[in-house]
Amino acid sequence: MDMMVSTLQQQRAVTEQLRREAAIKRIPVSVAVTDIVRFISDHEQEDCLLVGFTSQKVNPFREKSSCTVL
Repeated sequence: MDMMVSTLQQQRAVTEQLRREAAIKRIPVSVAVTDIVRFISDHEQEDCLLVGFTSQKVNPFREKSSCTVL
């Protein structure tokens, strides 16, 4: 009997989760892709991987020097 109650509770939880997922507002992929392309185009001047860095000191990807003065 306990196993049936447990199974019933699991099924209710799954049903509630599916109802929450079904209620999510969705947009077509074509609209999402257009929005992504527009965002990238609008922000490409701020992307340091596309335009580079103003100096080597602000570049977090530069190689660290291995030479130290003793």
